[in-house]
Amino acid sequence: MPRAACSPTRVWLMNCGTMTDPAPTDIPDVTEDMFLDGQLRLRQPRRGHRAGHDAVLLAAATPAQPGDRVVEFGAGVGTAGLCVAHRVAGLDLVLTEIDETLAALARINAEANKIAAQVLTFDVTASADVFAVSGLGPDTADGVLMNPPFNDAARHRASPDPARQSAHVAAADTLATWTHAARRMLKSGGVLTLIWRADGLAEVLAALGRGFGSIEILPVHPGPGTPAIRVLVNAIKGGRAPMALHPGLVLLDMDGKAGREAQAVLGGKAALPLAKVTR
Repeated sequence: MPRAACSPTRVWLMNCGTMTDPAPTDIPDVTEDMFLDGQLRLRQPRRGHRAGHDAVLLAAATPAQPGDRVVEFGAGVGTAGLCVAHRVAGLDLVLTEIDETLAALARINAEANKIAAQVLTFDVTASADVFAVSGLGPDTADGVLMNPPFNDAARHRASPDPARQSAHVAAADTLATWTHAARRMLKSGGVLTLIWRADGLAEVLAALGRGFGSIEILPVHPGPGTPAIRVLVNAIKGGRAPMALHPGLVLLDMDGKAGREAQAVLGGKAALPLAKVTR
């Protein structure tokens, strides 16, 4: 595996978290994977939760412009946030992650891809005081993006791997808690972007019912004529525009190959319509 172009010693000196990060030698077996058709090279654990299409789609739906403060909740190794920063130069990017090892890899990935990012190691469900101490006080962010754990524990067979289970299985209040934290931190007119199960859209709308408006929804379908499996959602803090439902994104065509639009988005050559939200 090629070595990432970064200095682990320098990366660890960038620690801004509220918990102690592991030393470089504590990082488990990792792979180096290409995203955006090789424009981003990211290290992630070989086992456990691994980033994929959801993170890239989330990034492609996130509106941002140079100078914006954009915060990712539950960033993992930084995939979605770094994809946004790759598309939009000059962001004030903050990646938050509860898992110390993943946060450490997010720092390495930002450094290796020459993207400026602050990585904070703490729990999104923490109190407002913890957010403020970490520099994430109320009304400080232009945008928040998140891919919370979204599988229903009652219907989903949890992975025996604790890290993977934590990343995928939601508690009853996960979505409401993460959305509340985003609302508190966003400026008026700031945008929350999230990805969730398509069959849980009602949960998303309920969570956004307080403080958010101008909701835009984009379904994601695995193939032609198939039900959506994901929804990408944008909501503006204090927005008042009517809800909008966009035509769905179809990942694979009839031949089982990536559709033209999906290929452009996943390859980093195009953003999704949700990213065109203006504040």
